[in-house]
Amino acid sequence: MNALFFRNWTRQVRRGLLELAILNDIAYRRMYGYEIERKFARSQGVLLSDGMIYLILRRFRQHGLVKTTLTRSPDGPKRKYYQLTAGGHETLAQMNAYWQAVDGQMDAVGKGR
Repeated sequence: MNALFFRNWTRQVRRGLLELAILNDIAYRRMYGYEIERKFARSQGVLLSDGMIYLILRRFRQHGLVKTTLTRSPDGPKRKYYQLTAGGHETLAQMNAYWQAVDGQMDAVGKGR
């Protein structure tokens, strides 16, 4: 097996799945960055590296998928909350539909159809 190829491939798959998971998480309630990071830090095999969540959230914001609001925190500094924009909801619907189609195709391939 080509270990370098496999490592790069799994990194790409995990990043795409992490992006999809984050968007689905914030689709129905706003969340702050550390809350999102904590959740995915507990997920085996999904989180790529420290700070990755914030890079993804920044990219989402640059593409207009999320908007942010700063809110006072009872526990310390202000928290930056993320929530989907209308465009973010549309993009997420496309991503979920695509994922379901790919998942169905992979299932069929795995069963020899």
